[in-house]
Amino acid sequence: MKDLFCDVTLRAGTHDGLITKLKESTPLNFFLLNIDNFSNINNAFGYDVGTAVLCEFMKYLEIAKPENSTLYSYYSDKFVLLDERVLDDGELIRIAEAILSFFSQLEFIVLDIEIRLSLSIGISKGSGLTNISQAESAIDELRKAKRNHCLIFNEESEFVQKKKRNIYWILKIKEAVENEDILAYFQPIVNNKTGKIEKYECLARLKDADEIISPYYFLDAARVTGNLSYVTRSLISQSFKKFSGTDLEFSLNIAASDFLLDYLEFFLLKNAEKYNIDPSRVVLEMLEDITTLDSGTTMEQLNSLRKKGFKLAIDDFGAENSNLSRLLEIHPDYLKIDGAFIKNIVDDENSQIIVDGIISICKKSDIKIIAEYVHNEAVQKKMIELGIDYSQGYFLGKPEGQLVEQ
Repeated sequence: MKDLFCDVTLRAGTHDGLITKLKESTPLNFFLLNIDNFSNINNAFGYDVGTAVLCEFMKYLEIAKPENSTLYSYYSDKFVLLDERVLDDGELIRIAEAILSFFSQLEFIVLDIEIRLSLSIGISKGSGLTNISQAESAIDELRKAKRNHCLIFNEESEFVQKKKRNIYWILKIKEAVENEDILAYFQPIVNNKTGKIEKYECLARLKDADEIISPYYFLDAARVTGNLSYVTRSLISQSFKKFSGTDLEFSLNIAASDFLLDYLEFFLLKNAEKYNIDPSRVVLEMLEDITTLDSGTTMEQLNSLRKKGFKLAIDDFGAENSNLSRLLEIHPDYLKIDGAFIKNIVDDENSQIIVDGIISICKKSDIKIIAEYVHNEAVQKKMIELGIDYSQGYFLGKPEGQLVEQ
């Protein structure tokens, strides 16, 4: 097996050879083949088996590749095929799908271990080293939804545009941190029995010259740059100061990174003392990136915060990772139903069924419910009819830099 591996790798182009070829001005069709979850093979069976699998893979890839293409060993479980023919998108997809189909029918037997492989193939067209980044981007986009498929890089895709926006906002968030341009905005939450504003959610905004920017644009950049905890700290300080002269309750969004950095309880208590705010007036909303409470000291921190008087809420319940398991782990004071189930509830029977189920669970568990995305009068009437405790949304008030006078 070792000799076969040496033989195949000697016949394939090298990483350096690939870079040299790409530096030429010749237009190319670039296929980046990445074995899905290859690290699982190394972890389960060891690197010797992993190396043997790569050997077998390359042997069969020599058979499966188009006759006119050149094979390169790029990096570990990544391989490249270059094809210099003039091919349209349909022909590129057919080549990639033929390779995927070929390997989907193969079963590798390596050291008496049966292994099946699946691939993700990113395709780029053009000249230069940008083929590499474009094909890798295509695989990243592809794997957001599925594996064992292929995708041609598309400059105009939403995935690529989002990556470009993130690069822009990474620079902006660094400037905002330096210039203290993270601002706290406050959206009212209405008690559906009294019709009065009883609490607020504190939300981050970024000041860019004379423009106020929604977190939709910059929060991902804050995560990437490791500045999300700065946003949280800034919101805590500004919000405690804002509510120091009131008896209103207010909520703050808390991310997984805030628990990992283990600063939260100290910082919250410091501001509570500074602004004379009872912790029972502060609700900590668990964002959906807190997927589990099993690791580290997250649960310990939550229990300690609860003992100090802080309340807990699960945000966007029903979306992404917000599920019944998290509900059991946290047992929150409040549950916020994801806006996707609220905005169409008047006409969408499925949304009504889901919300009815959530209401039943919460009432039996003594958990107060907040409905988000209440955007018109009909939806608000429905919330009252269903007996939901609180409503939040643009119909009742947009996020503003100041509290609403009542």
